[in-house]
Amino acid sequence: MDYQLINERFGAEIRQLRLKRGLTQAELAGMAGITRQKLIEIEKGHGTVALNFYTRVIASLEGELQVVPAQLPTLDDIRGFFE
Repeated sequence: MDYQLINERFGAEIRQLRLKRGLTQAELAGMAGITRQKLIEIEKGHGTVALNFYTRVIASLEGELQVVPAQLPTLDDIRGFFE
């Protein structure tokens, strides 16, 4: 799986958690001790953000990081694309 896709998915998940908790970017950034601009980079999936910033945000959301193996689609999953 492409690393950029992983960054984008991870950023989107962090954004959804933030919104679910009713937090603005500024509020979450303040809780995590990072700048709002850095949080924007995380949510957009920029690959230049250090892991330390991700862990601060995740901890502020009272979450944890899990590594889950990616699953490739099966032939049944993509059959409709070729018909």
